[in-house]
Amino acid sequence: MSQTDYQNLPNYSPKANEEFMSADQLNHFKAKLGVWRDQLVDDAESTINHIQEDSTQVADINDRATLEEEFALELRTRDRERKLIAKIDKTLHTIEMGDYGYCKTCGAEIALVRLEARPTADECIDCKTIAEKREV
Repeated sequence: MSQTDYQNLPNYSPKANEEFMSADQLNHFKAKLGVWRDQLVDDAESTINHIQEDSTQVADINDRATLEEEFALELRTRDRERKLIAKIDKTLHTIEMGDYGYCKTCGAEIALVRLEARPTADECIDCKTIAEKREV
């Protein structure tokens, strides 16, 4: 892959007394989300190419069934990633609106550590924990 791997991007190191969600922080997360999105789009395109190239006639019925199961698994994975791309796009919009980094439930700052681990997070850890407990 010619571009940077999302997993290998360095975390942001805030400067002393840096304001939360400063321009540098916002630019960092915008870039991180952009790289992640591009990587997911590239993966989807490679899946399409893979399916088109490998879907030639396979003589053996067992080989064909295995190939079709592999394609179905890849397509399910890409469908989950398609939903993730939509969430990334929503998060990029949140950055543009100036609301990124703040909990949508209580308005508190979402810890940078949490945002690094999950840049699409829209709730602080406390509100997310409460929401997950309600789901059970």
